[in-house]
Amino acid sequence: MLRSVTGNLANVLKRSLVPTVRVNGAFQVRKSHGGPVESDEEFDCRYEQFFNRPDIDGWEIRKGMNDLCGMDLVPDPKIIRAALHACRRVNDYSLAVRFIEACKDKCGSKQSEIYPYIIQEIRPTLTELGIETPEELGYDKPELALESVYEM
Repeated sequence: MLRSVTGNLANVLKRSLVPTVRVNGAFQVRKSHGGPVESDEEFDCRYEQFFNRPDIDGWEIRKGMNDLCGMDLVPDPKIIRAALHACRRVNDYSLAVRFIEACKDKCGSKQSEIYPYIIQEIRPTLTELGIETPEELGYDKPELALESVYEM
């Protein structure tokens, strides 16, 4: 039975657009890529260069930020500074504020330690570009919060 299934699979793959090199019979095997591993400095440099491109547009900025937010890391302040400058080049203030907010959320349980450091490091850039933090804008408090019935 298995042989007939794999035989039919081979015939289907010959007619499909999926390259047969990537298919291993009827079973998928996860393999390590075995390629070079990128260091932290190379990673930071790559994203900093990405956001420093003069021809970057809003979609690409969002794509880069989304990729960073999907990783298990807090972006380095130099990456955040480059992203804020990119937001300024495309004149998207709200994206800059939301990216700072996303970086704050990425700090997780270490928010009281990491987030003040990030703000301290990017403060000159925030002042230069005229960007306020989510706390300065009041985004850290709910707008229509009601007093708790237990505290009345």
